[in-house]
Amino acid sequence: MRSALLENVCLGVDVGGTNLRCALINPEGVVLGRESLATDIASGRDSFLERLLGLLTRLKTDAEAQGRRVVAAGLGVPGLFSNDGILRSSVNLVPLEGLNLAQFVSAGLGLPAVALNDANASAVGERCFGAGRPFASSLMVTLGTGVGAGLILDSKLWTGIDGVAGEFGHLTVEPNGRRCGCGNRGCLEQYSSASAIASLATSLGVAAGHGRLDAAQVAALAREGDPKACAIFEQAGAYLGIAVAGVVNLLNLEAIILGGGVAESFDLLAPVLRREIRERAFALPGERVQLLKGELGDDAGVLGAAASAFSLLN
Repeated sequence: MRSALLENVCLGVDVGGTNLRCALINPEGVVLGRESLATDIASGRDSFLERLLGLLTRLKTDAEAQGRRVVAAGLGVPGLFSNDGILRSSVNLVPLEGLNLAQFVSAGLGLPAVALNDANASAVGERCFGAGRPFASSLMVTLGTGVGAGLILDSKLWTGIDGVAGEFGHLTVEPNGRRCGCGNRGCLEQYSSASAIASLATSLGVAAGHGRLDAAQVAALAREGDPKACAIFEQAGAYLGIAVAGVVNLLNLEAIILGGGVAESFDLLAPVLRREIRERAFALPGERVQLLKGELGDDAGVLGAAASAFSLLN
């Protein structure tokens, strides 16, 4: 006989530029079910929202059929959300700009909902369920197509006065460097992201004749001792270290956590990062801070989005 006490669960959503990933998650961070589909933002805002709501409704219905109660939804989205919940800017999801996505989902599902930057969601995920659990202060750096970050201070996500703090990837590391899509020059994202690593490999002729390599392939060559590939990761790690050392001096954090696809090359980046922190940061905060690889992988975003949803109920 089914118990009258239903398990409370939340929907966690990672809205990527390519894939829309949803999961059903309990308060302990256990994924109880998941589903995904193509984001296909090119089909327009209305089509995207219809498919998103349909996906969430299916997961909610499945959960209820299993004797679970969906109590809230959280969405991690690549973009800047202001404190009023409006998506102010998103390079990959331009048709959604100006929309209060949480408000839309809440009305469609009849549940509380929250939307936040995807790197912020990953930071919350690692803080609640992953590598960030032992620490009250940390910076989660996501190294993917771009460079994102989420900042945890006093065990809480810090988003700044307007809600848009944490744009670590747009710290300037080369004053007259490469032009960035944000309009600035010399942003960290132009030197330490997966796309930057792949572009530099192409320009240097790494594995010439085999087409454009991605960051993982460049990392594999670096591990085999390819000198150009090694130099690329040396440069990426050095620029990342310059930015991290500044943050370490500014905030005296307990941990820097690396996530995203390029974090799979932690073995190549970590020695350079530690060297830069040691050389550029003051001794006390530099020795204090721990450099860690995230534990949650691709699930960091959905878990953090769900944890943010649970926090709506407290």
